[in-house]
Amino acid sequence: MNVAGKLVGGILGLLLFRNWIGVLIGVTLGHFYDTAVARLRPPSMGRGFLEPLFAFAGALSKSDGRVSESEIAAAEALIARLRLDAEQRRVAIERFNAGKQAGFDVDPAIGGLRTWCSGRRDLAFIVLDLLLDLVYAEGSPVDAKLVLVRKLCAALGVGEHELAALSAMKGYAHAAPGGRGYGPRGPSAQRPSDVDPYAVLGIERAANDREIKQAYRRLMSQHHPDKLGDVPEELKRRAEARAREINAAYERIKNERGLK
Repeated sequence: MNVAGKLVGGILGLLLFRNWIGVLIGVTLGHFYDTAVARLRPPSMGRGFLEPLFAFAGALSKSDGRVSESEIAAAEALIARLRLDAEQRRVAIERFNAGKQAGFDVDPAIGGLRTWCSGRRDLAFIVLDLLLDLVYAEGSPVDAKLVLVRKLCAALGVGEHELAALSAMKGYAHAAPGGRGYGPRGPSAQRPSDVDPYAVLGIERAANDREIKQAYRRLMSQHHPDKLGDVPEELKRRAEARAREINAAYERIKNERGLK
C-alpha cells in the first residue's frame, strides 16, 4: 500500500497549521493523492492477472460441456499474444486446466479480474478483447458461454451494447438477450468495410446525430491506447486497432449522413 502521500501530507499539515487538525487535513489530502497515483500506475501483468484470466478462460471453454480443439487452439493463441515466458506459460496452462474442471467456482476468477481492472474501463475492455476469441472459437456461442461472459461484464461494469461494439470490432456477431443480434455474422474477422459501423459504436441505426457523436467520443475515451501504460505491445497494438476501427466507423456514418 502506498503511504508516501499521507506521510508527506501529514508533515506539511503539521508545518503549516502546527496542530493535529492540520495533520489530519494533510493526511486526508495525501490519501487522495495516493489513491490517484495507484489508479494511474500501470497494472502488473503477473500472476494476479494471468491466474484469473486463464482460470476464467478454462471455465468458459468447459461451459458447453467439453473443451474442443478449437478452444485449446484459441487458448494457445492467447498465450502467444501475451508473449508469456516459460514460467508464465506454466501458470496459464495450470489455471486453464483448473478452470475446466467440473464444479469449478468461477466467482474468484471474476473477482480477480475485477481487482486487476481496478475500475478502469480501458483495462476491462482489454480483458474482454482477450477472451472473445475463446467465446467464438466454435462459431456462435452457446447460452452457457454467454451467461459467463455477461457475468464478467457485470462485474467489470461493461454494458451489453459495449460488449456488442467490441464483438463487432473483432468481426463477431453478438447475440443480445432475447435473440437479437448485433454486428457481422461468423467467427472470422471481417474487412472494415463489412462491419456495421453502427454496431462498432454500439448504437442503433435510428440514433440521432447527437447520440452518434456522444457514442464516438465515449468509445474513443475508453479505448485510447495512451491510457494503458506499461502493458505488452500486442495489447497496445490491439488498442490502437480498436481506435482506428472506431474512427473508421464514425467517418462512414458521417459520410452517410453528411455530418460535419
